[in-house]
Amino acid sequence: MVKGEKKISGTKPSKARTLVTLGSGAFLLGAAVPLAGALSTGLISLGGVGLAAPAALDQPQALNAGLLALVDAPGVDAFPTVVSSERLCRRPMDLNQAGASNAPAGGNLFRGSSLASAAVTQAAGAIAQLGAEPWPNIHPLAAEARVPVLMYHDVLEPPEVFFDLTPADFEAHLKTMLDSGLTPISPDQLVQHLRTGVALPEKPVLITFDDGYLGHYEHVYPLLQKYQVPATFFVFPGKVDGTVAGRSTLTWDQLKTMAADPLITIASHSVTHPPDLRSLSDEDLAYEVVESKRQLEAQLGIPIRYFGYPTGHYDERVAQAVADAGYLAGFTMRENDEKFAGASESLLAIERFGQSNLQALLDVAWGGATAETEVMPAAIADSAFNFATPVAVQKIDKEDQSFSLISGGHPVTIHANSRYQLPEILVGSNVAGAVDGGFFSLKYLDSNVMIGPVLSQSTRQFVPGYPGETPKLNGRPLVLIAPNEVKFVPFDAARHNTLAGLAQELPGVTDAFVAAGWLVKDGLPQPANTFGTLFDYDASRHRAFWGINTAGQPVVGVTHTMVDSVQLGELLHQAGLRDAVMLDSGASTSLAYQGDSLVGYIPRPVPHLLGLVPPEANDGSPCPLVINQENPTTTKR
Repeated sequence: MVKGEKKISGTKPSKARTLVTLGSGAFLLGAAVPLAGALSTGLISLGGVGLAAPAALDQPQALNAGLLALVDAPGVDAFPTVVSSERLCRRPMDLNQAGASNAPAGGNLFRGSSLASAAVTQAAGAIAQLGAEPWPNIHPLAAEARVPVLMYHDVLEPPEVFFDLTPADFEAHLKTMLDSGLTPISPDQLVQHLRTGVALPEKPVLITFDDGYLGHYEHVYPLLQKYQVPATFFVFPGKVDGTVAGRSTLTWDQLKTMAADPLITIASHSVTHPPDLRSLSDEDLAYEVVESKRQLEAQLGIPIRYFGYPTGHYDERVAQAVADAGYLAGFTMRENDEKFAGASESLLAIERFGQSNLQALLDVAWGGATAETEVMPAAIADSAFNFATPVAVQKIDKEDQSFSLISGGHPVTIHANSRYQLPEILVGSNVAGAVDGGFFSLKYLDSNVMIGPVLSQSTRQFVPGYPGETPKLNGRPLVLIAPNEVKFVPFDAARHNTLAGLAQELPGVTDAFVAAGWLVKDGLPQPANTFGTLFDYDASRHRAFWGINTAGQPVVGVTHTMVDSVQLGELLHQAGLRDAVMLDSGASTSLAYQGDSLVGYIPRPVPHLLGLVPPEANDGSPCPLVINQENPTTTKR
């Protein structure tokens, strides 16, 4: 639909020199010149040396380009004698935005990114899953579903126009939805469905509100909390600021309160709510679309991913402006012939129903097929990662095998102080789902000693493996987790038994441990000869695993039936994992979701787990894990 007939252009901000410092003296590898000054003067060139201290300390030394990524990690001076990884978890310096205040004043502040680059940005930062259609297309399977998006306006007592509702009316709507089996969803879930065709709950519905009335805070928000129902609010800042006259309005403080609640999604509705965006000049259109996003993000401190066209009016040029502004999707409306979301022209024009249609939608809403479509065919391995999708559970029964997958969120590890059941370790944390992690020593019952080195966000301490033992692990998968990516590399005891070695392999690493063996590697299931001397790899056992699917999402899981390693790799390959490694299995096989165990037995207690932090519980820190300081399983002994 969007052909990009016009691009929104503007003045690019000027490039500002950014000063980067490492440590109190800002010296690197014994160089006698501060890093920022050395780079700007050319005294330090970008080369390929390691982390070892140079032989001559009185001369400028070559700089490993990979170390630039360590500006937010431990200073190079911390290696290799200091094992604390505390500084790994500091928020990174935004080098791209530093010095933005030096941008020239005046001129056009709104610079479109073009549809092509917008699609690339959204593929990395928004919801994508195996088999996703090229943005902004609707997946054919989603077109077969019937997902209604309901549009509401003001809720107040007494109503002022025909489409207003009283608080009692709206509460009755919520009760009707829930009593009829409808499942309210978030716009993130809807867009995931529209892009990939993956099934939603049996009777999904997305609830939206337009215009930002005071009743949304005073009446709607408390009812959403009471019934734990998610909803989306399309807000235009001109009304909140009071520059656009009209009926009652939310305040910025009220919006901030709502925006902080995981139930609530705040979206843009332009700046001034013009009656028809199609009639605006390019400059005015850019202002309405881009400036509304900028103001909402600046005031609320959250990303604004969705746009609602005022009165539903749009065309190719308007949709292109929304794409150029970096929105993930746009929502429209129409007076007649209302349609389900899957029948929308594209993600830039998602259809909505008026609230008066609720009764007619109760028995026809349908989230799409779930049977064999849940086991998706493997695709070509991708290199992107996506840690911003909701955490969801999926149980797969295929032939004579059964296994559960938990996908989405941001991967983290917890290294407990001893051995426990997963739900015990997760009490009070922000982890939604978890699987038992690396192998541990069985020498002592009350021990958290791991086989091989371990680095975890829970302790923020690197613990090396025993030197006499680690060479036996050579070639096993070393799991490395950083804020925006994951690596699985062959473990090398000579290189990877120090924090310096881990950071050299993956700058910014926050979690690391050694797994048992590859089940899927680079998009291919692994044959028997790749497991080497791994004990019982060919035996049928309960098995635990984790990896990354072809959409870049982390996935953890366990088998509910007995399976050997080769067969498990083939099953996970068919389920869409591009990389998967086996974790501690057999009696240790454990999986938990929202505090409950998902295995039908009491597994062996474990000291280590790999968990998934959902987007709504992630504050954007390089180390998003939050643990309960009073939980005895993770307190320091």
